[in-house]
Amino acid sequence: MTDLSTSEPLAPTAPTAPSESLVPLAPLGTKFKLEKQITPEQQAFLDHYGYLHFENVLSLEEVQMVRDEQDRLQAQWIAEKKEKIRGVPLAYGKGLNHEPILHRMPFCSEFSEPLRKLLDDVRFDPIKGLIGENVRVGHIEQDGVVMNRYVNIPGGVHPRLGWHTDGLRDIFYGRMPQRMLNFGLHLDRISAKDGGLRILPCTHLQGFFSMAFKKPYFISHHTDPNELCVETNPGDMTVHDGRLWHRVAQSQVENAERRSLFVPYMTGEPIIKDENSPTALYQVIAKWMRKMKGGK
Repeated sequence: MTDLSTSEPLAPTAPTAPSESLVPLAPLGTKFKLEKQITPEQQAFLDHYGYLHFENVLSLEEVQMVRDEQDRLQAQWIAEKKEKIRGVPLAYGKGLNHEPILHRMPFCSEFSEPLRKLLDDVRFDPIKGLIGENVRVGHIEQDGVVMNRYVNIPGGVHPRLGWHTDGLRDIFYGRMPQRMLNFGLHLDRISAKDGGLRILPCTHLQGFFSMAFKKPYFISHHTDPNELCVETNPGDMTVHDGRLWHRVAQSQVENAERRSLFVPYMTGEPIIKDENSPTALYQVIAKWMRKMKGGK
């Protein structure tokens, strides 16, 4: 198995903070508490590095509810032999016992009232304020709320996810990249050896050329000397700018599983999906790559 984290990632050389800002910049890797308002320190951190990490946003009971809803929807969609939801392909593969599972499940909050109620809770209102006014959860836009499951078994089709940005996805919808914040709710204890989220801080400030061509999308899995490993506990939330380069590293532990929930916060003109929506080109390519690994 490929070792993707043989050494500690190096801190990147970040751009100079805006001279007009008098807010001290917290050290890279700082974990915050989500309060009723985003603090100036948190805002400065996001503007500078392109991400935030909040601890203990969900209770352990809420974490279990999300896991239960993922299992319920997975069982239902597999039984119904669903291939797509609102034009977005489902990612089939094998679980820890080689049973059929879904690695990627889009639009989950549209089919789970408890999940949608959780994500619309007022505790997340400060996140919307990070972007501005008229911000919404993209429940039925683009890929909607996505549940991910990474399983590290021999021959597994989804043990990791290569380097990419979410900003370039807008190009497939015929518009220039919009500012979009994704927040991830993490359902497991993940340390560096367990794989997990890796980011390149500050790359949300890059130009379009770097966003499009800095790395080969999804097929590059190499450790970057400037990457940061985001280590999480169940109930933690990460926020990252969609234009930030990031990946999910493969676990060094065999027969390991990692679950997460990603929710898009949207601005601009809505791109609403329904059951007649066509499959985007990048999703066709991703499905073809899964088939090459034995999935579907």
